[in-house]
Amino acid sequence: MQTTIVKWGNSQGVRLPKHILNRVHLSDKDPVDIRVEGDRIIIKKINKDVKHQTIQELFADFQGEYEPTEISWGEPIGKEIW
Repeated sequence: MQTTIVKWGNSQGVRLPKHILNRVHLSDKDPVDIRVEGDRIIIKKINKDVKHQTIQELFADFQGEYEPTEISWGEPIGKEIW
């Protein structure tokens, strides 16, 4: 099936036909996760029964290096409390 991207406010959108949503058990106001993989946009239903992940679970596969650093935001300009 082909469709087109249409302007929707300040964004763009794609209409998904009901028969396609029914095939993947999605309906109005279901939460979804949207991600980009290469040149594909993946829309996946969020399982409401899944608990939120801890920070350790979120970064379990992280292979990079991390060095915590302080960031200087400069001197106060207004009535900031430091």
